[in-house]
Amino acid sequence: MSDQPVFDIRDLAVSYDGRTVLRDVSFQVEQNRVTAIIGPSGCGKSTFIRCLNRMNDVVAGAKVSGTILYNGLDLYGRGVDAVEVRKRIGMVFQRANPFPKSIYDNVAYGPRSLRMRGNLDERVQGALEKAALWDEVKDRLKRSALSLSGGQQQRLCIARALAVEPDVILMDEPASALDPIATSRIEDLMHALKETYTIVIVTHNMQQAARVADKTAFFTVERTDGSEPTGILVEYDLTPKIFTQPSDQRTEDYVTGRFG
Repeated sequence: MSDQPVFDIRDLAVSYDGRTVLRDVSFQVEQNRVTAIIGPSGCGKSTFIRCLNRMNDVVAGAKVSGTILYNGLDLYGRGVDAVEVRKRIGMVFQRANPFPKSIYDNVAYGPRSLRMRGNLDERVQGALEKAALWDEVKDRLKRSALSLSGGQQQRLCIARALAVEPDVILMDEPASALDPIATSRIEDLMHALKETYTIVIVTHNMQQAARVADKTAFFTVERTDGSEPTGILVEYDLTPKIFTQPSDQRTEDYVTGRFG
């Protein structure tokens, strides 16, 4: 364990076409931990997580201000390669999005594109094993990824992210489209993966956050003087404290179901 945080976020703000959607976000994400981002719809959870691997760069009209240090490096500094950022900081989306290719080619896609060295078969197998999928697909690697179940497809997408050897895995509602059994597999996988990776997960499911996260950040929507709603960070702490002894009344109201 390193004392240095993986992410040190300072005064982060995001706007789209001049309208501020997220502001005043400052906290640190620790290594080999699962950090959950919770809050009501429209509070900027997905916008925030996409800042961590510069995916907002591809959104027209998006502007990111403030500072995000990744292992001490300014992610938005001059000369930083966004492609390299996304290699080191992988993303798993809300809905499984396997390519219309074979299971093998899905996992091999990133290493091939990046021309990574080493035995490709071993890399594919290793990623599938880490994603707890190898035993289920090892005899049908040439079959279409679209033939897999929803839960298997999501684990395949996790394997695809792992194949390029990231340091961090971002997960944006990774289980929201899955049944309870598949959701449980994804949650078990997160517990296993944090031994090697740092994980940041956005979730609407507070029970899920309580089960999987070491620390939790609560975001909410603020409206002032009739202005457009803006997402803000209210509180960030150890997950048990957020859910049982929050410091802010807005957090308590949300986790107890009084609003949101």
